[in-house]
Amino acid sequence: MALKVIVDAFGGDNAPLEVIKGCERAVRELGVSVILTGKEQEIRDCAAKNGLSLDGMEIVHTDDVFDIHEEPKEIIKSGKNTSMALGLSLLAEGRGDAFVSAGSTGALVMGATFIVKRIKGIKRIAPSPVMPADKGSFVLVDAGANTECRPEMLVQFAVMGSAYMENVMGVKSPKVALLNIGSEETKGRELEIEAYKLLEQSGLNFVGNIEARDMPKGEVQVVVTDGFTGNIALKLYEGMGSFFSKKLKWIFSGAGKLGALFSLGKIKTFRKQMDYKEVGGSALLGVKKPVIKAHGSSDGTAFFNAVRQAKRCVEGDVAGVIERYVARTASADKE
Repeated sequence: MALKVIVDAFGGDNAPLEVIKGCERAVRELGVSVILTGKEQEIRDCAAKNGLSLDGMEIVHTDDVFDIHEEPKEIIKSGKNTSMALGLSLLAEGRGDAFVSAGSTGALVMGATFIVKRIKGIKRIAPSPVMPADKGSFVLVDAGANTECRPEMLVQFAVMGSAYMENVMGVKSPKVALLNIGSEETKGRELEIEAYKLLEQSGLNFVGNIEARDMPKGEVQVVVTDGFTGNIALKLYEGMGSFFSKKLKWIFSGAGKLGALFSLGKIKTFRKQMDYKEVGGSALLGVKKPVIKAHGSSDGTAFFNAVRQAKRCVEGDVAGVIERYVARTASADKE
């Protein structure tokens, strides 16, 4: 039986057209089946108008769409009949193997927590984007959901990030680092100092602290921090990527046709490396089943890659790996 991915057809700025485009390609190239949640007639009309096939896709209808300006907690109250909440409910019921949405991050975290629910023993769900680096990539955990954390929560973030990089991204024994204001183990707030001690004893491949300026080097594959610090790091990283892309255009616009021609391949490679669409989205780590948050401005390519990312999470049994690690840790603590 084909792996089934549930997709919020009305999440994001370009729904439902780009969602359908990405899902059509995913059905064709990845061999998955898809459940689209949202306004059925609008989905069918959009597909017909744009010559897109809905083969391999089931539509589960609801009229409501979660407004990105709503309070996140409304996803389990007034927003429980929205396309996002419906998709999460179908996932919780076992109707699909994973869920993808480009809607409100806060609502998705809230919905995943209370509808799909956390893995037993996990204290908080953490959005975890994969970031480009000079040497491969790294996952940033937490990127914005949990602004106040305890040291043991950062250890769980490290566990989840390691499981993701090993089982989805194929990095054997990923190196884990704690985002801090210096490399010394005595640096940082009480949170970082205590988390450092716990990470040393975690059994993970912990290599110490990392400063923000060293993240782009790609020497480590898991960067751990609280959601407040992580979101600032994420937004700065994204902003600098956009800045460099524009500067490259400006530099080579005056380099002459020949100079630009010789550099075009490298420019395209760099831009692809910095493009969020190539990854697909951020996995919400700590949920019982894979939930992927796609970027709000995702196009068809981004949605295709988000579905592919969800498929890899299922095949790599990321939730199972995290659950087993937490269970072993809890058992060891009792001894």
